[in-house]
Amino acid sequence: MSSGHDHSGRSQHAGSLAWALGVLVVFAGVEIAVALSTSSLSLLSDAGHMVTDVLGLALALAAVLLARRASSARHSFGLYRAEVLAALANAALLIGVAGFVVVEAARRLGDPPVVAGLPVLLTAAAGLGANLIAFVILRRGAKENINVRAAYLEVMADAVGSVGVIIGGALMLGFGWRWVDPVVAIAVGVFILPRTIKLARQALRILVQGVPAHLDTGKVGDALAELPGVQSAHDVHLWTLTSGMDIASAHVMITCETDPVATLAGAQRVLRERFSLDHVTVQVEPECTDCRPCLFTEQATGSVSTEGGRGGS
Repeated sequence: MSSGHDHSGRSQHAGSLAWALGVLVVFAGVEIAVALSTSSLSLLSDAGHMVTDVLGLALALAAVLLARRASSARHSFGLYRAEVLAALANAALLIGVAGFVVVEAARRLGDPPVVAGLPVLLTAAAGLGANLIAFVILRRGAKENINVRAAYLEVMADAVGSVGVIIGGALMLGFGWRWVDPVVAIAVGVFILPRTIKLARQALRILVQGVPAHLDTGKVGDALAELPGVQSAHDVHLWTLTSGMDIASAHVMITCETDPVATLAGAQRVLRERFSLDHVTVQVEPECTDCRPCLFTEQATGSVSTEGGRGGS
């Protein structure tokens, strides 16, 4: 990477995370208190999800603040991966809560307890309002950052859960149907799990340095090999550092008659324009290592990034 790269964390989402966290902290406490006093499993489920929202947002905010730290000798890429770790932790937490609620609700179906419908209905409505506020705050950042997307999905799931609890509270209040409470709790858990598992898979793919889903190593190598004077492209590696930051490295072999500087410029252009890769290191290698009179000079060989900085030969 050249000195032009900025590996300090992208902190533009810290404000939205902080505001959403403050809103949910208040309403999580209210829901827990009412859920315990009314013995409502559906409301407790919704409160549990809101607590995971609070913990998830706190983790997300901490990760963003950590990612602000610039790169150093110990962390040459900075702490971008903290965002991905937080997303994975959030997903694991939400899967655990959803699993517990589904099991407990299934156990209660045989003998559902009496639940006061009105307090459940009113509290769930207030919780829905809090989730909608957080939902709007996080919406923009969720499109750009996997960490914010994890928090966004938690809030969205909780909002859906609140709707279910409102419906259940109305049915219990109007008809006295005790079985509605555990059924709503199961429905909320089933709704949440697939989306959360998908998020966990995305985070794991980044952590194990898998090739980004929208890129193909073979196509990238073929595109580099098609450049004038390039004999072959090898050791092509593609991975994601964090959301929206894909990285590539490659070696290209050229003939001794080929201008390495022109090849580097061509490689930069192809990777940027065809694959949207801006964080790239390309190593140019001569086809004949013993041809010193050719264009391979110490200044022209070595690693470069798409910003044009050169590494050592």
